[in-house]
Parts: sequence; structure tokens; C-alpha cells
Amino acid sequence: MRGAGPMPFPTTGPQGHRGRMRSRLLERGPGGLADYEVLEMLLFLAFKQGDTKPLAKSLINRYGSFARVMTAPQQELLDTPGLGEHSVTAIKLVQDAAIRLSRAELAEQPVLNNWDRLMDYLTAALSRETVEQFRVLFLDSRNRLLADEAQARGTVNHTPVYPREVIKRALELHATALILVHNHPSGDPAPSRADIAMTAEIRSAGELLAVVVHDHIIVGNGRQLSFRREGLL
Repeated sequence: MRGAGPMPFPTTGPQGHRGRMRSRLLERGPGGLADYEVLEMLLFLAFKQGDTKPLAKSLINRYGSFARVMTAPQQELLDTPGLGEHSVTAIKLVQDAAIRLSRAELAEQPVLNNWDRLMDYLTAALSRETVEQFRVLFLDSRNRLLADEAQARGTVNHTPVYPREVIKRALELHATALILVHNHPSGDPAPSRADIAMTAEIRSAGELLAVVVHDHIIVGNGRQLSFRREGLL
């Protein structure tokens, strides 16, 4: 046996590894860790002991990327072996924080002057949704974001929308303009006849009360379509 004295490593357990990971993050700052390492550290919040690296790598292998893990359906994550309520809550908390940060950056300036930021935000919020969701961005007279609200959720290919309710909510928020948004879970952002007709109804209802519909954006998987840019509005 070796005599008593300092060991090469203070500990060989997970706590030593976790401490080193935290130090690396603080030293290198954002972007200094690999995707699986960020997910590994995120899982620290759910697993007080044990090695979370294999689970982090298996999740990225399963979904294809760190981003797809963050945006995976909640129930699908809960049904994944090795995950539970605490770990899924940690994952969804990061997704929510990312969306909030993107929305805060978007709200700093007129929305129409920040097309790239708008697309980044909408992609983060909607591109991986598995059912259709209809949202409305309510803008003030300077086209700054007042609110982003989900008006309805539907099935994989249909969402019921009521134009009068959209305009009523705009008046409640003192909004003077709108950007309509919904996603196509199929990944193809091409508008349907129903999408075009619904947009026309909301535009007509808004004109009666001086609420302008600036655009209707459909979010697909990695692609977006603007009614305004396509000459549909």
C-alpha cells in the first residue's frame, strides 16, 4: 500500500468531475463547451449523483442535435428511459429561457426593421412544434412588440382561428398593427387556401377598426414564408 499523503486526484467520483466542468464553463464562458457537455451539465440539476455524460450523448444521438433535444415534445422526453420530471423540467426551462431571450432582443427595436431576429425568434418558438399553433404579434404605433400570444392550437394540419377574437384582443392591448404567425408541422411553409382566406378575413376585420395586418408568416422546418413578400397580402 502507498503511504499516507496527497493523492493525485482529490476525488475520482462525479463531484470532482462536476466541479471541473463548472470551472471550465466559468473560465471559457459561453461557447466554450461542446453541446453534449452543456447538456451533461444541465442534467446535473436533475441528477445529484452519477455520470450524466452517457445520457447526454445518447439524447443528442437520438434527436440529432442539442437544439432538437431542447425542443423535443415534452411527453416524448418524459417517456425516454433515463429521464424523469426533474430532467425534463430542466430541459424545458432552458428552451423557455432561450425563447424569452430572443423575444426580449426582438422587442428592443421596431419589429419590421429586424427581420432576421424575427425569423430567429419564430423559428425557436415554432419550427419544431408537432401540432399547428396560431400566434399573433401585437404591435404599437411604432411597430414595437406589445405582446406575442398564442390564440389557438389545433391538430397536425389545422388550427381554428376566429378573426373577431383576434381584433378584439388587439383593441384590448391598444395595438395598431399585427403580424400573424402559424406553423406547419409538415415542414412545408406553403400556404393553404384556408390560410389565405383566414388572412383576408382578419385583414378585413382589422381595416374596420384601423388595425393593420403587416404580414402573415408561416414557419416550417428551417423555412419560413411571408405573405407580404410573396405578394399574398
